[in-house]
Amino acid sequence: MTIQKAEARLPLGAQATASGRQEVRCAVRFPLALPVVLSTGNGDIPALTRNISASGVLFSLDRALPAGQDIRFSMRMPHAILGTPHDVLVHCTGRVVRCSSSHNEHLAAATIDEYRFAEQ
Repeated sequence: MTIQKAEARLPLGAQATASGRQEVRCAVRFPLALPVVLSTGNGDIPALTRNISASGVLFSLDRALPAGQDIRFSMRMPHAILGTPHDVLVHCTGRVVRCSSSHNEHLAAATIDEYRFAEQ
């Protein structure tokens, strides 16, 4: 009889977290560090993206954001990543789904509910 790790039995796209909970991701995440400014109802907050997918983004920032907070931000996507002749500016709206803190750094995961490409 062989013993399999729990991760080996998870559905495709699923991942076990440190707490053992199953996390299902719907889109591939790309590790990309881009400077952004998050606009909230309480002002603007500078942040840095950690990873980006078609449906969401993980930000590193200097303060916590509450889950459910609506945000707006713009990202200048590098042409080398997109395979386009020029960088592309993308305006996004979304909301924070969770935030965690560790050693003076806050990580906020947010959905991208709507986006539009800036005219160039």
